Formats: sequence, structure tokens, C-alpha cells
Amino acid sequence: MDKVRLLVVDDDPPIADLVATVARYEGWEAVTANTGEQALRLAAGFRPDIVVLDLMLPDIDGFGVLDRLRGAGATVPVVFLTARDGVADRVAGLTRGGDDYLVKPFAVEELMARLRTVLRRSAGPGSPRSVLRVADLEVDEDTREVRRGGRRLSLTPTEFEVLRYLMRRSPSVLTKAQILDHVWEYGFGGRSNVVELVVSRLRRKLDDTGEPLIRTVRGFGYAIRETSG
Repeated sequence: MDKVRLLVVDDDPPIADLVATVARYEGWEAVTANTGEQALRLAAGFRPDIVVLDLMLPDIDGFGVLDRLRGAGATVPVVFLTARDGVADRVAGLTRGGDDYLVKPFAVEELMARLRTVLRRSAGPGSPRSVLRVADLEVDEDTREVRRGGRRLSLTPTEFEVLRYLMRRSPSVLTKAQILDHVWEYGFGGRSNVVELVVSRLRRKLDDTGEPLIRTVRGFGYAIRETSG
């Protein structure tokens, strides 16, 4: 099995080196960057499977790095690791395509657990190929391709996993708590707004090509179905 390739981006070299060292101990391949420009250069050549990204960098901030990665078509999962613990920062990080957000000071064991969880979401199941369909929306669980009306959509690993869960349970209504438990697999401090953010991103991508499919059932949660019924 190929090693997991981890890129750690932090302006504090001891922190970056600590995370990289622990990852190498787990059998991963890890490289570090201390600036945004260095991170982008490494991402292009190293092609990481996952990125740990600080927000406070000396040149381009973490949001700018993430925007450039996503703008270049990279869907690599990104976990923010930062001292900025404001709600606005968390919302911005997740809305702009981040997959998780951990605040400093942190326990490296928790960070590694979150990285493994995000990787599981992005790796997909080892089960036989299955294609989920609702209306003109198709989700291929083997190739992880998502198409609507024949047009391929680009989703982050977290967006894909939320969509797949909704598709698998369609037309049932899923609560935010159910989605949190299934997709994130660990406590998220009761912050159900992370589900709202991911669903909002999904709606923008899915509804751009057709009739809205993700329904909000007020007081209960979300469902994906062909008609509002």
C-alpha cells in the first residue's frame, strides 16, 4: 500500500516538524512548509493526499492558499490548524472548501485522529461498485464521480460523503446529528452549523445544473428527493 502523503503548513517550524514527525512515525510520508508560497510549490510537486494548513502565514494566509488550491482544481482534503478560534474563521474555512478545523493549542493525537477520519471519507469504500441515483443526479461510489444531467461536478471529500449519505438514505429525512455522527465520526462540539455549511455548498454546486434536490424539512433535518412531496 502506498504511503499517505501529508503536507504540513505552519509558520512555526517546531509545530510543523512535530506534526510531520508523528505522521512519519505512523508510516506516512510528510513534508513541511512555513509560508504560503512554499506550500503551493510543494503541493504542485509533492501531490499530497491531505494538507494541514495554518491560517496565519507570513505571506499568503491560509484562506488564500486554500483558494489557490481549489482554483487550480485540487480537491485534496484540507484540515485547518490555527490559533484563530472565532466562529467567523471556522465558517470561512469550511465554506471555502476546508474539510475540518482544529484550534491551537491542540493534542497531536486528536489531530491525527481527525486526519485519519478525513482520509477515510476521501478514500471511499472497498465495496463493489455502486451507483446511487436520484432524478438526474448520479453518485458513483467506486470512482467517486458525481454527475448531474451528464455534467461532472467537483466535490470535496466531505461534500461527497454528506451527499452520498443523503443519497443512500433517500427519501428519508436525516437530522444534523445523524449526519455529524455518520460523516465526521467524532464529536464536533455540538456545532451542527458545520452540516449547514456543507449542505449550503452542495446546493450551490448541485442546483446550478437543475431543479433543487436537497430539501430542508424544518424542525427535522435534510432529505434528498426528486419531488418535495
